[in-house]
Amino acid sequence: MHIGIIGGGIIGLSSAYYLHKAGHRITVFDQGPIADGCSLGNAGMIVPSHIIPLAQPGMMAKGMRWMLKSTSPFYVKPRLNADLMRWGWLFYRHSTPEHVERSIPLLRDLSLLSKTLYQDLAANGDLDFEWQERGLFMLYKTAAAEREMAEEAEVANHAGIEAKMLNGQEVQDFEPHARVDVRGAVYYPGDAHLNPGQLIHSLVTYLSKEGVTFLEKHPVTGFGTTGSRITAIHARGSHEVDQVVVACGAWSPEMAEQLGLKLSLQGGKGYSFVLQNVVNNVRVPAIMLEARATATPMGSDLRFAGTLEVAGTDMQVNMNRVRGIVEAINQYYPEAPVAMPAVERVWRGLRPCSPDGLPYIGRIQKYENVILATGHGMMGLSLGPATGKLVSEVVDGPSKSMDIAAFSPERFA
Repeated sequence: MHIGIIGGGIIGLSSAYYLHKAGHRITVFDQGPIADGCSLGNAGMIVPSHIIPLAQPGMMAKGMRWMLKSTSPFYVKPRLNADLMRWGWLFYRHSTPEHVERSIPLLRDLSLLSKTLYQDLAANGDLDFEWQERGLFMLYKTAAAEREMAEEAEVANHAGIEAKMLNGQEVQDFEPHARVDVRGAVYYPGDAHLNPGQLIHSLVTYLSKEGVTFLEKHPVTGFGTTGSRITAIHARGSHEVDQVVVACGAWSPEMAEQLGLKLSLQGGKGYSFVLQNVVNNVRVPAIMLEARATATPMGSDLRFAGTLEVAGTDMQVNMNRVRGIVEAINQYYPEAPVAMPAVERVWRGLRPCSPDGLPYIGRIQKYENVILATGHGMMGLSLGPATGKLVSEVVDGPSKSMDIAAFSPERFA
């Protein structure tokens, strides 16, 4: 079949990879350059440890407190918008212990599938993306954070995800070169990291050589239909297709609306910047818990990332949010040579956030040959291969890797 994939981020490219492997002809449409998507500048973490959804008890109250501070890690841009209000109401409804309990095995299985597929990709020679399995630190500085992390570690271990509580000296023992100033950390030895820019470049290069067509700067403006099927994608011309995969991240609601689906999703903007050629570099990727910022070694460089700014599809850089990341770094890594980066050196991207913290993966009712794959929030890179594999299975028949009923794109319709 000829399959049109709308969106050239990690979800679209992963779908293209596995659909190509299944023998289909692929065309990828993107409104901009493929090398400028949300996946490119993120933290590069592959995190089976992240089994608790963003919608969880206490998150609403914590978010309200953070909104009062201009450098805080979370912010919702106030605006009179019905879609935002509906998203907020659904988020509130799902911030319950029962929802967390239901979500944990789903996110665990999806993440573990994705990690296994990344290991296969790193070994099979198709791609090159600096795969490293050094685990992940959840660093904390306060007793309150330690109690919170001890609870999360217990949840993880109960779910089959190994988590170890470390004191400050034990954390430092993992870092022979970089000084770390913390009370302690939860260490997740099963997590990994990679270079996302290199991954995207490697995927595009490999798929192009394999005959996948990339139509960059081809915004999709509509569809040709016959009954309950999409027959063509309109993007600077008409392109006949047999199946359609919508994987356009934070812009998916606009595309879904053209297909008759009201998709509840908000763009959560994040920022990153890079310290190049760090002499005493960090070895283990880390999330600085109280600051909600991250540090990921990539070769001799060190990438810092953070914030979740719910502001629709606004792509402007808010330097107050970047300042919050910078101010946090030296609280954890007191000798890191970090200063406020120039605005042109700050990368930003929009994470597509569903209101319940679970992705949208599956077919829609109105058109029998349309599949949605979006809503992964801050986990898009981590869940990319698993989502691509599941999309390929949906195209060719019932999913074999896992039950995807809970990821239905129409669960809030």
